[in-house]
Amino acid sequence: MSHFQIISKNESDTKNFAKSLASHLTKQDILVLTGDLGSGKTKFTEGILSYFGLENEISSPTFTIVNEYKKDAITIYHFDVYRLEDSSEFYEIGGEEYLGNGICLIEWGELIEDALPKQYVHITFEKDDFDENVRILNIDTTIQKWEDYFENIKY
Repeated sequence: MSHFQIISKNESDTKNFAKSLASHLTKQDILVLTGDLGSGKTKFTEGILSYFGLENEISSPTFTIVNEYKKDAITIYHFDVYRLEDSSEFYEIGGEEYLGNGICLIEWGELIEDALPKQYVHITFEKDDFDENVRILNIDTTIQKWEDYFENIKY
């Protein structure tokens, strides 16, 4: 597994990083987003959606578990699994059927880790202790295309 770290100085940095990443996403890609409330997961998701021209569509999936966004031939599934007890509830809502059928953004995905395929990108968002605007994005993946991307990132 490869580990990378991105320092985001503000919300704009987080969104720009997400937009850059979105330009390389394909139908099979899964991004697991973890971190405390207010750590940048939603801003990151806004950046992904803005790349596809869907930034005005975003709404929190907190009460619906998953929101679906479509742009041309691309479908983006935005999950918030915080309210699920465990991965069995993910299976009950048919969650595994979404995986592989579109780009999946899964907030709090560590709660259903055993339901996820072996290969995905895990981004952990951390607040900086000294600057309330700074976010530290710790990225882990075993997928070669993403290892190459993060190794050479310029956003």
